[in-house]
Amino acid sequence: MKEYEVRRINNVLDENIYPLVEESSKSGFRFLQKLVNDYKDGSNTFNKPGEDLYGVYGQEGVLIAVGGININPFSDDASIGRVRRFYVAKDYRRKGIGKLLLETLISEAKNYFKILVLNSTPQADAFYTSFGFTKGDQYSKSTHYLMLKTYSQKKFL
Repeated sequence: MKEYEVRRINNVLDENIYPLVEESSKSGFRFLQKLVNDYKDGSNTFNKPGEDLYGVYGQEGVLIAVGGININPFSDDASIGRVRRFYVAKDYRRKGIGKLLLETLISEAKNYFKILVLNSTPQADAFYTSFGFTKGDQYSKSTHYLMLKTYSQKKFL
């Protein structure tokens, strides 16, 4: 996968995310537009301990996927992380891009969180369960959860 690079995004407004926003909107998903709006108004900029936003860049540095981790806003437990704003451009699906991005998110989450949750579409259920996520509604506004084995509170100390 040398032709693709995963990089942390410090400010989504500095990235050319608009082709992904437009594509996702045409498919009926509004969460990437919400990502941009949240950065504009400062309500969610993935800047709390353990939070990060990542992009996958293809040839010529084009942003082809995005996904992040927040402290789960639907829980009072800061040891629960939430996968948010996960999207892979249609032309890059089933090519390992989502796998590359989700592996990065899970790897980083292990340093901060005990549990990782997400709210998935039925179409993505098999993708998430292939990574060990369990389908279940134990956590508010979540469809899947993953117990993280190498959790350490190093960033909270």
